[in-house]
Amino acid sequence: MQSMDDDLKKLLETMREENSAAHHETRAQVAALDAKLDSTAERLDTKIDSTAERLDAKLDSTAERLDAKIDSTAENLRRHFDVTTEATNSNIRLVAESVTQLTDEMRRGFAAADKKFDTTTAETQAMIKFSHANLDRRLITLEETVADLQTRVERLETTH
Repeated sequence: MQSMDDDLKKLLETMREENSAAHHETRAQVAALDAKLDSTAERLDTKIDSTAERLDAKLDSTAERLDAKIDSTAENLRRHFDVTTEATNSNIRLVAESVTQLTDEMRRGFAAADKKFDTTTAETQAMIKFSHANLDRRLITLEETVADLQTRVERLETTH
């Protein structure tokens, strides 16, 4: 039994040594992997930082270009608005002048029409007065003639 115990002890001792060697080898591999992971993490950090810096630079450049384009567009719109406003104001002045001229022409036209109407009315009234005077004269002549004729008829009738 002793020999079995010795064999078992040797076997266990051999296994412990093998296990210890494997454990040391595993620790070495884990340490190598840790170092490799640390190195990879550092490289990734560097790449991420570099990429972030490039993106920041691109964003800044893009923002500057957009700001410049917006400023340029705003300036162009301001100039266009100013030109359009001036043209509109000019057109409004022309319309106002035309309305003033038309108003003056209408006033002159109405004044001429009023004058012509007054003249025509006065002439018509003068013609009517003349006609009435003429008719009055003719009527008086007729009445006198009728009166004369009546007188003659009465005389003829009395003589006969």
